[in-house]
Amino acid sequence: MVTRIVDLRSDTVTKPTEAMRAAMASAEVDDDVLGYDPTAFRLETEMAKTMGKEAALFVPSGTMGNLVSVLVHCDVRGSEVILGDNCHINIFENGGIATIGGVHPRQVKNNDDGTIDIDLIEAAIRDPMGELFYPTTKLICLENTHANSGGRCLSVEYTDRVGELAKKHGLKLHIDGARIFNASVALGVPVDRLVQAADSVSVCLSKGIGAPVGSVIVGSKNFIAKARRLRKTLGGGMRQIGLLCAAALVALQENVGKLESDHKKARLLADGLKEVKGLRVDAGSVETNMVSI
Repeated sequence: MVTRIVDLRSDTVTKPTEAMRAAMASAEVDDDVLGYDPTAFRLETEMAKTMGKEAALFVPSGTMGNLVSVLVHCDVRGSEVILGDNCHINIFENGGIATIGGVHPRQVKNNDDGTIDIDLIEAAIRDPMGELFYPTTKLICLENTHANSGGRCLSVEYTDRVGELAKKHGLKLHIDGARIFNASVALGVPVDRLVQAADSVSVCLSKGIGAPVGSVIVGSKNFIAKARRLRKTLGGGMRQIGLLCAAALVALQENVGKLESDHKKARLLADGLKEVKGLRVDAGSVETNMVSI
């Protein structure tokens, strides 16, 4: 009997395909720190177009992408970002926004579906009249899909409402979109529409779509110009990154369309486990590709 092992540790545990390896081997490259790598330019142009934003920037990781994005928006030490208490930036990124950027995280309770109540977000916005005592609220962060909630999707309607709230108070909205393509596929909403309300988005290339390395942040041209400088400051300026960007281009072309299959497999597993005596599974909460215990 042949035993087949299904690795459920994470959707980060991927291997580059032969097409990715071939693209990496033949990639046209140059010095990206100087702004000359043509394959990086292709990836960034494609990602900006896909996400409906003006410009994009390749970064080594999603953690750096979120950190750079928060620091661009919160450009004065002592600024404050409103985010979910159970979100990735708050839990799994070494407190970088505070330790490196001097940005205060104003934590608001995440609901089981990954959302934050709109009225709680608004209540967390600091009164400008208290500037002598309070941090200055600059930014709201959302995460879609929400990993710690089991890969739940934030709807376009919800995201739009948060975006409207941000504009009402003169704030920016950043989306940690590490798995934004999963959310787009699961909701049946084009990815650019799903993030339309956001001023910036961090998109992981090495999770569901399976590229070996990297993330991309997208936003306005002015935002990306500032982000490029911060990327260099944080040690994220790399040279011939076209090797990595070539694999990411293949992933965008070939793997986004396969995400629905991942979602179906997760639901199939949940339905099967639900039939096992002694196990309790909330199959109704399985919206994308996450398997958690």
